[in-house]
Amino acid sequence: MGLDYENDGALHAKLIEDVLSQYPDKAAKRRKKHLSVATSKDEAGGEDKGLSECGVKSNIKSIPGVMTIRGCAYAGSKGVVWGPVKDMVHISHGPVGCGQYSWSQRRNYYVGTTGIDTFVTMQFTSDFQEKDIVFGGDKKLEKIIDEIEDLFPLSGGISVQSECPIGLIGDDIEAVSRKKAKEHEKTIVPVRCEGFRGVSQSLGHHIANDAIRDWVFDKGDVAFESGPYDVNVVGDYNIGGDAWASRILLEEIGLRVVGNWSGDATLAEIERAPKAKLNLIHCYRSMNYICRHMEEKYGIAWMEYNFFGPTQIEASLRNIAKHFGPEIEEKTEKVIAKYRPLVDAVIAKYRPRLEGNTVMLYVGGLRPRHVITAYEDLAMVIVGTGYEFAHNDDYQRTGHYVKNGTLLYDDVTGYELEKFIEGIRPDLVGSGIKEKYPVQKMGIPFRQMHSWDYSGPYHGYDGFAIFARDMDLAINNPVWGLYRAPWKKMKDAPLRAVAAE
Repeated sequence: MGLDYENDGALHAKLIEDVLSQYPDKAAKRRKKHLSVATSKDEAGGEDKGLSECGVKSNIKSIPGVMTIRGCAYAGSKGVVWGPVKDMVHISHGPVGCGQYSWSQRRNYYVGTTGIDTFVTMQFTSDFQEKDIVFGGDKKLEKIIDEIEDLFPLSGGISVQSECPIGLIGDDIEAVSRKKAKEHEKTIVPVRCEGFRGVSQSLGHHIANDAIRDWVFDKGDVAFESGPYDVNVVGDYNIGGDAWASRILLEEIGLRVVGNWSGDATLAEIERAPKAKLNLIHCYRSMNYICRHMEEKYGIAWMEYNFFGPTQIEASLRNIAKHFGPEIEEKTEKVIAKYRPLVDAVIAKYRPRLEGNTVMLYVGGLRPRHVITAYEDLAMVIVGTGYEFAHNDDYQRTGHYVKNGTLLYDDVTGYELEKFIEGIRPDLVGSGIKEKYPVQKMGIPFRQMHSWDYSGPYHGYDGFAIFARDMDLAINNPVWGLYRAPWKKMKDAPLRAVAAE
């Protein structure tokens, strides 16, 4: 179902104008670059060509004093890329606050025994005090690494995730890591992901990728025999079991997943990554850097895939199979046919309950574009979407998914998002935990699309069934019929009578 561009596009443009009118001139001029309405029609023929360029500015520093929903470089490295690597101990090097805030991750499911061979939900911090800021924390870091080695000898390695003070005082975490790696004969990775670096958590992703390149790859002999159908799943963090759902499909079509990182990943999986035949990248924004490096250095091709909803699952499976040839292509068609009855049943059940409902999205990573077609498979309509920390190429890719008239917003402020939601009044909003409760107070259904609101997985065919059920539970929950306060339902006449008394 498409949008009426003449009406919806004009409405959304007016919303942008109204929001900007509340800012000082300088702030309005800067924010105007980040807000737009999608227009993808060919001017000559009126045919929908899909956006190849996008006018929304991105990856620019947020305006000081304006509420932003972005994370920092430390969040991008520790919270996204390194934190889910399950058999490594990840030290939050600095004051306790950042480590405490990032404790327990984002429902990155994993197999193993916590405290023995898996450490994802454990917190390790150097707990900087004032004296550490004055005299430096290198010796303290050495002591912590020694203690970790004594307490957790089965850990695969250690990463040092530096917080802001580390960069400010100049601690030499690289020297400490080299020294202790040699002493303990274990991989120790220093990551210069101080939160103040860059404009958002996106640079933290890049720094983390570079740390893999510089401190993990080619650091020793990897005892691993590769096969012709080996693939790495890169940039899937196993939120609610997503990576497991993807792995099932890939193995069903005849491939061998030799590494899935970072979700449910081990250090060994990352070390052997250069031996794979293809890198399948899910979250382009966080992991395209290391995929490009492996293509340049090891000749490993990479491609994006999207396992949200049957339309994209089928397209992605066929694209992946084409890379490997007729044998895998034949198996792929059988797998697609196997799951078609499930897809038909899900759509038959939920599409009549969800058709025509409008959705606004505001998430990080890839979700503002990848989940669009999953909603459209249920005949729902995306009326607005945007990213917290995207780059220009993310918005170019978004153009292949959005329709004319869609409201686009980058690094949207709390004020802007609230006013857009008030103006459009969508039937559902999908965003993060900070946005959940204000939206629900507006009387609008909400789904937390960073971690699936404690549900999932949403990847794969089984995940689509869960996705459809969750959207139905949100939109058609009877609580929204009880939202209006009883005294607001009363007629004016009794109120006037009471007032007259």
